[in-house]
Amino acid sequence: MIILGTNSIKDTGYDVANSCRFNDGSSDSLTQTHSSSGNRRTFTISAWVKRSTLSYDFSYIFTAGTYNSTQMAQFKFDSNDQLNISGYASNGSQEFRVLTNQKFRDVSSFYHLIASVDTTQGTASNRVKLYINGTLYSGGFVEASYPSEDYDSAFNSNIIHSFGIRNGTSTYYDGYMAEVVMVDGQALDPTSFGEFDEDSGIWKPINVSGLTFGTNGFYLDFEDSSALGNDVSGNDNDFTVNNLTAIDQSTDTCTNNFATLNPLIPSNGSTSNGNLDYATSNSSNNFGYRVSTIGVSSGKFYAECKYISGAWGYIGIRSFFTSTVSHQLGYYSDDYAILRADGKIYNNNSGSTYATSWSTGDIIGVALDCDNNKLYFSKNGQWSNGSGAWDSTTFNSSVGDITIGSASSSTNGAYFFACNNWDSSTNSSFSWNYGSPSFAISSGNTDGNGYGNFEYAVPSGYFALNTKNLAEYG
Repeated sequence: MIILGTNSIKDTGYDVANSCRFNDGSSDSLTQTHSSSGNRRTFTISAWVKRSTLSYDFSYIFTAGTYNSTQMAQFKFDSNDQLNISGYASNGSQEFRVLTNQKFRDVSSFYHLIASVDTTQGTASNRVKLYINGTLYSGGFVEASYPSEDYDSAFNSNIIHSFGIRNGTSTYYDGYMAEVVMVDGQALDPTSFGEFDEDSGIWKPINVSGLTFGTNGFYLDFEDSSALGNDVSGNDNDFTVNNLTAIDQSTDTCTNNFATLNPLIPSNGSTSNGNLDYATSNSSNNFGYRVSTIGVSSGKFYAECKYISGAWGYIGIRSFFTSTVSHQLGYYSDDYAILRADGKIYNNNSGSTYATSWSTGDIIGVALDCDNNKLYFSKNGQWSNGSGAWDSTTFNSSVGDITIGSASSSTNGAYFFACNNWDSSTNSSFSWNYGSPSFAISSGNTDGNGYGNFEYAVPSGYFALNTKNLAEYG
């Protein structure tokens, strides 16, 4: 999945400030045990989620109970990327399961998911309703084994409840969550949580702070980086933070969606940390590459890439996508890259003098000007003069400029920020910052619209790669 300018809302009316980034490799989760049971028959779970890993059976959004120890319930994506809400007895036997036929494989943007449960309903199919992006799910089910009438779910009982993990196992969710709500005692429809934008028709969130949350209800807005499990519903049903830190508070949200790396592009390597980190893997043709989920055809945009390790890493832009990974970035006519080893610019399989090499830990700035068909690079805030050196902390559009082909005439009609490795014996690893980084920033710089958190100053007139900027400038 990719995002271009037409996929964006410029002004949503209500802004969501933060999400929480869960990384399965760090065993991230939020847990809480209710002091007493609430309404186990009627409740609503609502969350905006942006997936990072697909085809993974343990993408647990919200769970109650401990695997094969207590009664358990779970709301998750399964190994086929289908949405699943289900309940199990303490011996592991299934009590109900509603599994969609539709697969949810978009890693570029947020889904709004609602499970509205009311087991007091006489009609079985009314006992569990799933809403996706404001619409009642009607795409058919692989399985629709509904709970019995007046069934008491593990959800809302006085046992452990968790986001990002199935308790009793070491399996974790990988991705982002925002505007997480549990309403105790009401089976609500989407109008309590969102609305359709009158211009674009895109589903967007509304302010939920006025809801009646019920005894065990909660609202996690992730706006306190020192307490990401803070419940702001007024109930103080706070969650314990496990392995999440302040850096996991993200500004990548359902009202301003930031670019990440796209794991759907073929590659010899893997992404992590909310698809912001990329590590290549050794192979006979180790040309694996990643591109951003957002592409641009007009406007001026800026990103930073921290080089973690390796000797033959390339950082740049690409329009061309291929099902095989047999060439380095800069091999084709419409991709451009700077090579770590020599600081040369590569395009159309030819290198030219530009700057000097860089080292692990250095941050490479990439400024892309699609209006004037120019590209610029910096190292740790020093911009290249284009003649073999990094020599200026001040950006100058007429110095160090690389002329590129117009985005409209490129293969896919847009450029994507990209990186890859070129060597069959060594690997490279990268950490991208499109404005909401996975690594700590010591300074903190925003673009002219106040978006992003960058280590170095954003050139005047350039912007972070997110949907609000894209709607205005892209």
